[in-house]
Amino acid sequence: MIIKKLSNKNFFYGWLIVLSLFFTSFLTIGSRQGFGVFVKTWEDEWQVTTAAISFAASMGWLVNGFSQPLLGRLADLYGARLVIIISLIIMSISTALISLINSVIGLLILYGFITAFFSGGVSPATVGVIVSKWFVKKRGTAMAIVMSGGSVGSLVIVPFLSFSLIEFGWRSSWMILGVFSLLVGVPLMLLFVKNKPEELSMMPDGEVEANKKILSEKQITGPYFFSSWISSMKTKPMWNLSLSYFVCGITTGSISVHFIRWALSQDIGTGTAALAFGILSIINAIGVIFIGLLSDKFQRKNLLGIVYLVRGLAFASIIILPANYAIWSFAIIGGASWLATVPLTASLTSDIYGLRNMGTLFGISSMSHQIGGAGAVIFFGWSFTKWGTYDYAFLFGVMTLVFAGFISLSLPEKSTSIRYIKETGVTNNAL
Repeated sequence: MIIKKLSNKNFFYGWLIVLSLFFTSFLTIGSRQGFGVFVKTWEDEWQVTTAAISFAASMGWLVNGFSQPLLGRLADLYGARLVIIISLIIMSISTALISLINSVIGLLILYGFITAFFSGGVSPATVGVIVSKWFVKKRGTAMAIVMSGGSVGSLVIVPFLSFSLIEFGWRSSWMILGVFSLLVGVPLMLLFVKNKPEELSMMPDGEVEANKKILSEKQITGPYFFSSWISSMKTKPMWNLSLSYFVCGITTGSISVHFIRWALSQDIGTGTAALAFGILSIINAIGVIFIGLLSDKFQRKNLLGIVYLVRGLAFASIIILPANYAIWSFAIIGGASWLATVPLTASLTSDIYGLRNMGTLFGISSMSHQIGGAGAVIFFGWSFTKWGTYDYAFLFGVMTLVFAGFISLSLPEKSTSIRYIKETGVTNNAL
C-alpha cells in the first residue's frame, strides 16, 4: 500500500530507494569514520599503545575487505536486499555490544571481526547492485547521492560521538549508535527497498517502455560482459580499478583512525579535529554529488584520476603547512575528493562488466580497498609509535595517490564501457 501511494507518474520510486540506501551509508560509513574519536581514550583506559588500537582497527578493515566479495556474490545470487537486511541487523547488535568490552581483545573480536564482517554486507558492493539495476542513465548521480550519505554520516556522527564521549563516556556512545541503527536503519530497508524495478513492474530510470526505446537486460552487451566473473579478472580495467581503489583504502583508512590522533599530537583538541572532519564531510557531500552529475556526462575515468590527484594535494598540505593551517587545508582540499571515488569506481565496474557479477566484482575491488586500509592503519600507527610523527606516513600517502591518479587516467574507458559502445543487439546473457 505504501509503495503504491509513493509510485506515480511524477515520482520515480527508485529515488526513494536511493534515499533509503543513503541512510544505510550514513550509518555504516559515519560509524566507521568515528572510530578515531575513541583511540586516545582507549589508550589511556586500557594502558595500550596507538599501534595496539591500530591493529584492532586494521583487522576490521581486513575482515571487512574479505567479506565483500563473498557477500557481494551472495547479493548476485540471492538479491542484495536480503544480504543488506541480515547484515545490518547483526552489525547493529555487535555495535551496541562494543559498549561492554574491557580490552583490545574485546575490541578485536566485536569490532575487528563481527561488526567489520557484516558491515561488508552494507557496503557499495551490495548497495551498488541495487542502484545499478534501478538506474542506467543516471547511475553516477544515484550512486553519488547514496555515497554522500557517508559524508553526511561523518558530518553528524563524528561530532556527535566526540560530544557523547565527553558527556556520557565511550560506552554509552557505542550503545546509542547500535540501537539507533537497529531501530531506524533496518525498518527503512524492510519497508522501502526492492532489488530491481521489475519487482514493481517498472523500468530503470522510470522510463516508460511505450514511449522510449528500452533495451532489456539481455539485449545490452559490451566486450567485457562475461558470464564468469573469473574471466573479468583477466582484463586490464579490473586491475586499473582495483589498484587505484587499493590506494583509496590506504588514504581513507589511515585518516579515519589517525586523523584525530594526529591532531592531538599537534596540540589540537578533539573537538577542533572533529569539527575539521565535519567540514571535510560537508564539502564532500556536495562534491560527491557534483562529481556524480559530471560522471553522467563525461568520462568517469578522467574524473576518478583527478579525484586521486586532488586528494594527494590534501595529504601534502598536512606535511608542508603548520598544523593549525594544515588541519583546515586538509578538510577543504580533502573534502573535495573523499568519497567521490566510490560512485565512480562502482559505476565504471557496472558500465564495463555489466550487472550479472556486479556484486562479486565490486566486492573484489572493495576487498583491495580494505586491504589497503588495513595495512595503512597499522603502518601509520607503527610510524607514529617509532618516530613520534605522522609525516613519513603522510608522504607515503602522497606517493600512492599520484600513482592511483595516473592508473585511473590510463583506464581504456571508451573502448570498454557500454556508455561509449554502440549497441549491436548481440546477446551474451552477461547481465
